[in-house]
Amino acid sequence: MGYFKGIATGAMIGAAAGMLISPQLDRHTKKRIRRSSNMMMGAIGNMMDDMMRKMR
Repeated sequence: MGYFKGIATGAMIGAAAGMLISPQLDRHTKKRIRRSSNMMMGAIGNMMDDMMRKMR
């Protein structure tokens, strides 16, 4: 579980850093990055839930 938490945290930090480092990106690109990070977090959450159910 700690491994997946680390991946999720890294993804969130990476997305935030990307938004801060490249402020010259247009609104559409920023929206795509945000949407992708939200989808990734949802997928990781689902994967963690599945693994927890299998471990029971």
